[in-house]
Amino acid sequence: MNKFAPIIRTLARQTRPRQALPLKAAQYAPAAIRAFHNTTPRSSASLGQPHLLPEFSLKNKVIVVSGGARGLGLVQIEALLEAGATVHAVDRLPSPVQDSNSGFFQVSQRARELGTSLHYHQVDVRDVPDLNRIFEDIANGAGRLDGLIAAAGINHETPAIDYSMEETERMMSINFTGAFMTAQAAARQMIRLKQPGSILMIASMSATIANKGMLAPVYNPSKAAVVQLARNLAMEWGEYGIRVNTLSPGYILTQMLQNLFNDYPERREKWPKENMLGRLSTPEEYRGAAVFLLSDASSFMTGADLRMDGGHAAW
Repeated sequence: MNKFAPIIRTLARQTRPRQALPLKAAQYAPAAIRAFHNTTPRSSASLGQPHLLPEFSLKNKVIVVSGGARGLGLVQIEALLEAGATVHAVDRLPSPVQDSNSGFFQVSQRARELGTSLHYHQVDVRDVPDLNRIFEDIANGAGRLDGLIAAAGINHETPAIDYSMEETERMMSINFTGAFMTAQAAARQMIRLKQPGSILMIASMSATIANKGMLAPVYNPSKAAVVQLARNLAMEWGEYGIRVNTLSPGYILTQMLQNLFNDYPERREKWPKENMLGRLSTPEEYRGAAVFLLSDASSFMTGADLRMDGGHAAW
């Protein structure tokens, strides 16, 4: 018996093309998944080399981010740009593009360095006709619309006994209705163009818990409504190849949270102790989740909530 036969058989297995996807599966699988099955595995000589998984690429994809002028939305925009996407930010704030001191300006400069582009559209998510017009213009200009992150939202603390109807309606109109109308505007273009896509709605761990010591009788239900909305949209739009998921962050060290600590300094020490990691999160820790949920890496994930809260809700 040839003593090298086992080695030869092993090498043959390593260089054999992957089994092709079944015909029906190939029809619906994203391009990156089909490409994976149609390539030859890397040889043993290249196993130690860095390799970018094609499923995470957003190259040539067009994505809209609401609430993208600052905070978590802007941080996630930069991650999408780094993955190759063209990004359109929509926000109610005046355009920050010309303000060289703004974070948005810095990210737009980075987009040029990366060989892609970042655009800005001023609109309030409650202005539905204008919102629909902007999405239609984006889709017509690019000939496609691949994804959305609905990140626009507000929060403020008021005891439940003191909440007015006007305050309640305002928060729900932005956090829930605004998110719904934004997702609807995106899906309308995806369906019109017969373009499968991914919609990510930013919820919160507060969708499933009552935050100890934080008076949020409207904010928390508004985020719970977003989680349930996403499940229903996923059910309705799945036939068009549109996936809808939510991301539920824990406490994030944004400027808004820093301002809250100024009003309630005791929370600065108390809140980190309420999760299993003993610290608060930073916006940058949600970059990977954005790319994952907008890319083909999550191609079989819809109607799901990705909770990233340091274990806060798992006690």
